[in-house]
Amino acid sequence: MSGLMDAVRAGRTAETVALLDGMTDAERRAEFPALKELRKELRAARWGAESRRAYPALHAAGAACQTGAAGVATWIAAADMRWPGAAPAVFLHLLGDRDPAWLADVVHRLAQRPASSGVRFELMAGLVRLACCPVPTTDAYVRGWAQHMAGLWQRGGHLADRLRGEPQLRELVRALFATEHIGGVLGWGSEEGPHSWHGALALLTADGRLDRAETVDACVARLLRGGSTGDHRAFLRVLKALDLTREEERARVADWVAMASDAASPVAAHAQALLGALALDGELPHRALAQLSAAVLFRPERKLVRTQLVLLGKVLGRDAGAADALLPTVAEAFGHEDADVQERALKLVERHLKKLRSTEARASVVAAAGQLGPALRARATGSLGAAPLDASALVHEEILPPVPGPARLAPAPSSPAELAEEVGAALAAESDSATFERTLDGLVRHAFSDAAALREALEPVVARRWWAETEEHAAVRVESRFHRHYRGLVGTSDALDLLLVALHEKVSVTRLHRATQAEVPRHLCGHGALSHAFDSRVWEVAYRIRTRPLPFLLATPTWSTGLLEPGELVTRLEEYGRLGARVAAADFAQALLRVRREDRAAAEAAARRAASLGTAEGARLARWLAEERPELPVVGRTTSGPAILTEFGELRELQQDFPPAFRALGRPVSASQEGRDCYHWYDSLKAQWPAVLPERRELVAVRMLRDLSHLALHDVRGMSHVLPLLAESGGEAGETTHLAVAYGLGARHPEDRLAAVDALLVLAARGQLDAPRLGADLGQLIRRGAVKPLRLVDSLRTAAATGAHTTVWNLLGHTLPVLLADLATDGPAAPVRGLGELLAVAAECAERSGARGELPHLAGAAERRGSSRVVTEARRLRGALTAGPAAA
Repeated sequence: MSGLMDAVRAGRTAETVALLDGMTDAERRAEFPALKELRKELRAARWGAESRRAYPALHAAGAACQTGAAGVATWIAAADMRWPGAAPAVFLHLLGDRDPAWLADVVHRLAQRPASSGVRFELMAGLVRLACCPVPTTDAYVRGWAQHMAGLWQRGGHLADRLRGEPQLRELVRALFATEHIGGVLGWGSEEGPHSWHGALALLTADGRLDRAETVDACVARLLRGGSTGDHRAFLRVLKALDLTREEERARVADWVAMASDAASPVAAHAQALLGALALDGELPHRALAQLSAAVLFRPERKLVRTQLVLLGKVLGRDAGAADALLPTVAEAFGHEDADVQERALKLVERHLKKLRSTEARASVVAAAGQLGPALRARATGSLGAAPLDASALVHEEILPPVPGPARLAPAPSSPAELAEEVGAALAAESDSATFERTLDGLVRHAFSDAAALREALEPVVARRWWAETEEHAAVRVESRFHRHYRGLVGTSDALDLLLVALHEKVSVTRLHRATQAEVPRHLCGHGALSHAFDSRVWEVAYRIRTRPLPFLLATPTWSTGLLEPGELVTRLEEYGRLGARVAAADFAQALLRVRREDRAAAEAAARRAASLGTAEGARLARWLAEERPELPVVGRTTSGPAILTEFGELRELQQDFPPAFRALGRPVSASQEGRDCYHWYDSLKAQWPAVLPERRELVAVRMLRDLSHLALHDVRGMSHVLPLLAESGGEAGETTHLAVAYGLGARHPEDRLAAVDALLVLAARGQLDAPRLGADLGQLIRRGAVKPLRLVDSLRTAAATGAHTTVWNLLGHTLPVLLADLATDGPAAPVRGLGELLAVAAECAERSGARGELPHLAGAAERRGSSRVVTEARRLRGALTAGPAAA
């Protein structure tokens, strides 16, 4: 071994640099193959002590011993040596004597890499100085420059002063405005004045270091292009700091209109303010204001819409001649989804209607009144001369989605090649229950018929798996990972990996057998029973693949919901008897839990067939099908902080004649179980759990309720995908299922709320929605702070927009009394935040559904003083409920 390699392996960076300084280019190149071999050796134990010691010297030596710019850049930016790597000063010393053109090539190659590559800005900047080349304007370089400049505050001076010393300031600032997701860097530690980016850029523009017109244009273009919230905030601060003159504002009217129409809310508000000032000063033509208003009035942000209506009112009050151009635009807001916006627009039109001179404009305003809700439409009949509302138009037809029918599972892939493709797809992305079960059954069938052909077909798939390594420690890793007592399976891809590991004999039979015999702990977390039932069947299948392969699975569902037709299960048992196959205990237990018993005629016919088989499994199935399903265990309700949870008693039906892993499904469930050593952090496997008990959705929901409460309480994301599965599942949709939907409707993230709306509509379409129960639960959850009203408003508006106005009204008819009761003299004086919006949704749904009657505590809210949103919408709702009999 050479002296250089000794120094590198020992991590003596200073000695390595000294040895390299004394070498010729040819001598350096001769050392490179050994350096590559050392890198390969260290990569196998990247985080070991030897690797951490050698990497800085190896990083520097590898760059110095190459002559190609591409190779040097690739070596410097390599992920395996990024930390701990050599310091930038070391590279600059070793490469500083190279040709400037070569150095320019290296730095531009480094700068073209993603910022996540971690190439140090000090290195790139040093190479630029040595090469005397144009500065790179790539994302990595510009981001590094901005972070570097902001990070020099410890040396004193203002950011503006540091930027003045940048020789290529204009090029870098120009690139700064074009860099995506840079707002976080520009806003970090930001304050007013020359210490901040927006203040520094404004100062440099004022003193001529930056061209003002170019800077303003770049800032406006950046805001028009859109981007992240941080970018909007940062560049809007820059625009405000530039303090545009009135002449500059007039020159960019088209840009402000585009921002107000389509940009993010803060940017739109700023553009709206600029245009409003121009309009009030008479410097914005009425036609341009009308075009602007037509776009702004249909934005979802109520503050922007109200501000625009106020602006239009001021312009109309100052200039009577503006009515013909502006009032038809105001009337377009009659079609806004928010009834408050409709009412404000109607008031504005009523106030200025007499100023209209054009018959065409008047006709347009009157025609637009047809978009108003029933109450406002009746008012417009008198004030605007709109046509009276046709009583037949009030007939409401509830629109609910078609009752979802389960899809029949397709047969398992018929060839190993086809199955291999599906296994590869299932490993790449977590599968739903139907896809997983079909793939699982295919693996079992082909492992039984021709395991060698299956392994050959799976070679391209297996080659990419983590456990397919050839190193000696691979077997140890497999044994360690698939240790039943370590943790459960975390997803369908994990389960498929276990089966493939067994098929390729990468795990011992002893390990697999031990896993099938593992005892179920007495104290489980809430999810433990569901996960143990799922896991035990997968481990059992893996064991049988190695020992006595099954011809096919008994528990493969007939339907996508997880249900198994009883006649089909009997046919499978008959085939097992013909083949002399030994039934797998966990698979048979899962088949019993999936077999459909609600159809008593089909169940009894299948029971007679099963009894005639003359086998223990046939007799067990016959008894199971003949038995009436017992009632669910007593439900108790408890609280945990602001959350409301449910608890179940013991279900003895699942305690008898089932394997140990499945008996846990019948154990009592208490809220305190949730914190017991729970390792179910991943959501991917939870989508499989409703198919474990497809006719007992309440038993699934009670074990997942705390997780679902976190959608609303802790703003978690992703668990809601089980809500539509529960809605489509079988069995009673009881208190727990409804609480689960309630938490979903109050979820933080829109996609989670949308899944809850889907579940709500499916339950309603199936006739399984208990609206009084769900509505009352929502009221209590809002009072306890578990559900935020504005999130619920968004969910219910979405449901109502599908045509389910009666369903939404029936919910709110039981939610609102709980909240309105607090406005009584013995409750808090202030209503909950968002109550006005809930009342608005209720009023709209009552109007559109023809609901009539009294709502407890509504009169008290409607008779309160003032014109707050709560009072206004309470009066509107009372008017809708007392407007006379609903149209027939």
